[in-house]
Amino acid sequence: MNILHINQSDITGGAAIAGYRLHQGLLAQNINSRLLVGRVKTSSNRVASIPNKYPLLEKQIHRVTRGLGFNYINHISSFDITKHHFYQNADVLNFHNLHTGYFNYLAIPSLTESKPAVFTLHDMWSFTGHCAYSFKCDRWMRGCGKCPYPDTYPAISRDNTHWEWKLKNWVYSKAKLTVVTPSHWLTEQVKQSMLNRFPIYHIPNGIDTEVYQPLDPEQCRFLLGIPVGKKVLMFAADSLKDFRKGGDLLLKALQNLPESLKAETLLLILGDDAEAISEAAGVMTLNLGYVASDRLKSIAYSAADLFIFPTRADNLPLVLQESMACGTPMVSFKIGGIPDLVRPNITGYLATPEDPDDFCHGIVHLLEDETERDRMGRNCRALALKEYSLELQTQQYIQLYHQVLQID
Repeated sequence: MNILHINQSDITGGAAIAGYRLHQGLLAQNINSRLLVGRVKTSSNRVASIPNKYPLLEKQIHRVTRGLGFNYINHISSFDITKHHFYQNADVLNFHNLHTGYFNYLAIPSLTESKPAVFTLHDMWSFTGHCAYSFKCDRWMRGCGKCPYPDTYPAISRDNTHWEWKLKNWVYSKAKLTVVTPSHWLTEQVKQSMLNRFPIYHIPNGIDTEVYQPLDPEQCRFLLGIPVGKKVLMFAADSLKDFRKGGDLLLKALQNLPESLKAETLLLILGDDAEAISEAAGVMTLNLGYVASDRLKSIAYSAADLFIFPTRADNLPLVLQESMACGTPMVSFKIGGIPDLVRPNITGYLATPEDPDDFCHGIVHLLEDETERDRMGRNCRALALKEYSLELQTQQYIQLYHQVLQID
């Protein structure tokens, strides 16, 4: 069985990493898996970039479509994917993130005309008028238009969200797809969307629990240069300036910590733009910057007492799965797919959305109760092994691929 994944990148970005892990899991099960992506970072004969044969023409089209508020439909090269030998040799297509500026969703009908396709969703973009997350807006259920968040990713210069919604709806009316949702929250969103015409399966992302596993905390802290006796909070995001990731909420929560607790706490950060929080929160900070190494990330999670994640909107964040697999309890907000992973009194603390005081309460409660943290840490590891192993995800996808081949 030959599987072709179409994704934004092989390893750059959360959706790319999730897709690449599935790719690796399939290879481990002797499934012939390949990737065709927008940006290639690895070196493998199983990974190729989507050819762009018309760069000047696409750039000219982009000037028009971008001005009209339509993202990505300038990528006419997407229609040539059918000529690529990866596509021609594939038995099943597996779409992942189709935004980020490398793919034209209008090509979906032609790509699925002769091959069955699975569409793994990593956010809401596939069924909205432009956004990856709609926050409090539910206009995607009715057809979008009058967008309250035109600047949210991917931003638009003109509000033609009603027409983009209609374009996507037309595309799906001509396509053959089977939809996969990683979180229970996204499953419910899809059931209320234009994608509910297709079969919907809930399959969580998987994680390699051998790569991500609990390591000796004291040794990890020594390796990272963390002073002895510090309580360690860990936070990770591509950029703390991203409104969706809640850097402002994190800052308020940290500022509200008791001064005595601040004095004995260190904030361990993975990501960029950490300087502002370090200065404003009054908490010692160690910033590792962007970390690609799974081993280094495992060391960081294992060094932490708590992983804190003040997101405003998310599906099934990989960082929370990684934290679970390393046995590190979590504090986050009760939004999106977060409750799948952060389970109150089991794996962590769920705060009321947009409430930094409650978030702060969760941090204080767990930092001051080592026995509770230890219990939750054991629960985290056990649930990662039981529900989120890469082997389990791979088996579920193989069963689904066989099923869509029989249906086709």
